[in-house]
Amino acid sequence: MKQLESKNFMNAEFPFWIHRYIHEEGVTFTHIHDFIELVYVTSGRGHHKFEGTAYEVETGDVFIINPGESHGYIVEEGGKLEVINCLFWSSLIHDTLLQEMGITQTMDYFFVHPFLDHEERFHHRLNLKGRNADVVLTLLEAMLQENHYRDPGFEVILRIKMIELLILLSRIYHAQLNGRQMMETNKHSLLVKRISGYLERNYEQRIGAEQLAKLFKISVRQLHRIFKLETNHSIIETLHRIRIDKAKSLLIETDEKIITIAGLLGYDDQAFFSRLFVRYVGCSPGKYRHRGLKNENQEV
Repeated sequence: MKQLESKNFMNAEFPFWIHRYIHEEGVTFTHIHDFIELVYVTSGRGHHKFEGTAYEVETGDVFIINPGESHGYIVEEGGKLEVINCLFWSSLIHDTLLQEMGITQTMDYFFVHPFLDHEERFHHRLNLKGRNADVVLTLLEAMLQENHYRDPGFEVILRIKMIELLILLSRIYHAQLNGRQMMETNKHSLLVKRISGYLERNYEQRIGAEQLAKLFKISVRQLHRIFKLETNHSIIETLHRIRIDKAKSLLIETDEKIITIAGLLGYDDQAFFSRLFVRYVGCSPGKYRHRGLKNENQEV
């Protein structure tokens, strides 16, 4: 499967890229990528093939694809599907911005929805109409302009506009949920979903309970208690599980050395990473890679 790499679109200093693309009739190649992709369908209809299942998409649909998720498009004969793609890393939106602007609770379309099960994400997808569609399209058009001309200060403007976009989509998402059903009446459960989504987005960083408590405006003691009560796991254990899952993908899909993969996941000590991997997976990283590649060769 083809893998698209962020280095071909953006750089670490400013991890963002936006473009408009028209999918012609036929099937586009299924691929994965190492960045987050936000897709807005500006016109047309077709099917979005996500993790092996095809879902209908049409004008006004918005969805987010996480790193490592496979997807592509199917467009019927004579049809077209025009989309605007925003490619970025979570580091585009600094914690200081989230904290100072107090917007963590208003970005559920970024921290919660992309980590729900596939049926919920794509059968109950976000579809924009009327004023909402006009506002979001106008914002995306402005982002395309900023990214194209790159006048002084464009990075700041694009960061702010990306945050505005995610807040607007989260508002629309909640409005549509309230019209259909309440996503979660238990506020503790919703808080844990938000924190888990944050960990998924920032697993490579050094994340501590004090940092999370400050960001989500809760005491450290309450944070530990609520998270343990809702998940039966500690925060650090959840972070380890997320990292090990990412490691399994990297071991099979890349040729990176194990020490490099450990560093990409936020572990400075390869030996510690290897011990964790054995604890959660049951074998060493090297053995897991060997088995995975052997199985791939047998399938071919």
